[in-house]
Amino acid sequence: MKLHSLLIFVLAAVLLIPCSVLAESILPENVYVVEERAFQGDTSLDSVIIPEGCTQIGDYAFANSSITSIYLPESLTYIGQGVFDGCPSTLRARGPAGTLAEQYCKRNQISYKAISKKVGVSMPTKDLKRWERDGENLWTLLETAGYEADLQFASNDVQRQLDQVTNMINNGCEVVVIAAIEGSSLGSALDLAKEKGVTVIAYDRLLMESDAVSYYATFDNYAVGTVQGAYIKEALNLDNAAGPFALEITAGDPGDNNARYFYQGAIDVLKPYINNGKLIVKTGQIEFTDVCTPTWKTSVAQIRAESILASFYADGSNIDTWLCSNDSTALGVTNALEKANYSGRWPIITGQDCDISNVKNMIAGKQAMSVFKDTRTLAAQVVKMVDQIMTGKKVDVNDTATYDNNKIIVPSFLCAPTFVDVNNYVELLINSGYYTADQLR
Repeated sequence: MKLHSLLIFVLAAVLLIPCSVLAESILPENVYVVEERAFQGDTSLDSVIIPEGCTQIGDYAFANSSITSIYLPESLTYIGQGVFDGCPSTLRARGPAGTLAEQYCKRNQISYKAISKKVGVSMPTKDLKRWERDGENLWTLLETAGYEADLQFASNDVQRQLDQVTNMINNGCEVVVIAAIEGSSLGSALDLAKEKGVTVIAYDRLLMESDAVSYYATFDNYAVGTVQGAYIKEALNLDNAAGPFALEITAGDPGDNNARYFYQGAIDVLKPYINNGKLIVKTGQIEFTDVCTPTWKTSVAQIRAESILASFYADGSNIDTWLCSNDSTALGVTNALEKANYSGRWPIITGQDCDISNVKNMIAGKQAMSVFKDTRTLAAQVVKMVDQIMTGKKVDVNDTATYDNNKIIVPSFLCAPTFVDVNNYVELLINSGYYTADQLR
């Protein structure tokens, strides 16, 4: 049995002093102690976390109990005698390096894992503003939480990212947070992480083909596509309008596992209308392999869009909607439409990430919507997970069945996406502090 409620109850009801063990809430700043013999002989114990702020553990506090794991904070200034006498031989302690707790455990021949305060953060590039913002958010939140954050950007160079992650692991990072350029490209670094006991969190892009990935933090990527598809469905009133409507599709990078989720979520909404002829794809390009955009680059999306326009819409016929999986591809499509002097009705163009240039296009009527994945929310969740890992707590996840990396199902935390359009961008982007009004002028 875990101790969240048990220990608090015992300490409050039996010891009648302000003690706390494994408390999830923020504790008062006054001194906390675990009284002597507090849990002596308790056979219901398993994992215990002594929170930061606790300064004393009394004599024989856990003697002859069933405890097998304990986190001992840096704040401890006194640990009594015989605290772990008679506990199982499998007892493992962990906590910061160079502390009284570490000295106590070594002196009493108790296994102790000294954890550093270093966290590696590997981002794919600064070329997309989104990733620069994510890296800066993570760095700020980790440093504020008391961790030393090693933030690196890999300039979309797979070998550089591999080298950077390897160096993070060799330089003492206990946790590495990775937004991969290519999900299957970091195998040797992940093997090293597993060998050294470093916890790996895949950040918004699933790391593939490895059992060394402990957690995945992302937005619900299938839901991102669903939001895009539903927006098109409602904007064109597909259930009631006569149609047919012309649709083209620009999906994401085949090397990014998320791209298929984005695509599939949208297609599952739109496919019935393609099948019944309400939506017409004049190019015939519907399958992911036909509509993907290697590297997510605007220029790649633009070149393909220019070809589509020249081959299928040069007569001035309308494109009613263009499903784009993210803002960089949406920008490429918009650029192509403008370059071709497209004279039909301007299409409903979807996107994702709310990049500044795309929000400006929304305000100007050149892009209909962008899925808003507030990276501040994702970064805050990841830092919470890092702290849970570092202190030995149970890590928050809300999906343990979906994300298969071809080796394991990776326990995941999924944040919920929403959409931004011209009707709500002020509320969601400016009033929330994500952007200033000046940035969107």
